Amino acid sequence: MKQFFFMLILAVGMQFASAKDAVPLAEDPVTEQRLISISEEMRCLVCQNESLAGSRSDLANDLRAEIRTLIREGKTDDQIRSFMVERYGDFVLYRPPVKPITWLLWIGPFVILAFGIAGLLIYLRRRNALVAPKTLTTDDNKKIDDLLNAIAPDDGDKKA
Repeated sequence: MKQFFFMLILAVGMQFASAKDAVPLAEDPVTEQRLISISEEMRCLVCQNESLAGSRSDLANDLRAEIRTLIREGKTDDQIRSFMVERYGDFVLYRPPVKPITWLLWIGPFVILAFGIAGLLIYLRRRNALVAPKTLTTDDNKKIDDLLNAIAPDDGDKKA
């Protein structure tokens, strides 16, 4: 009887452990290739640093399904990109277009770099001005000698 239960548990466990073949995402390889080329140019809205093609989030799966539907409807790649931008904004594109609303996105890093370099140069010049060696005049040397002598008189002045 123990062997029967052991065999039954083993059989049920084998059903869960069996591997399944991968289901093709699209029946048409051309559609799938178009889907991949379009989705590689788009950003996953959840992951943000991953392309839509590489992301495995639920939203990315839904967006790929939406793109696949648009491809089957006969939409061009530009129409599909336009649809996605209308729906999710320019952020969905890895390379957003250069227009007034995205100027800061395109030019901002260079402006920040320029301010950083300018700040570094100002800092270095001020530091060099403070640290630069100054030559002493004879009057300055005499004042220093007088101060040192006032603090510690020469040994020759002391009488034994």
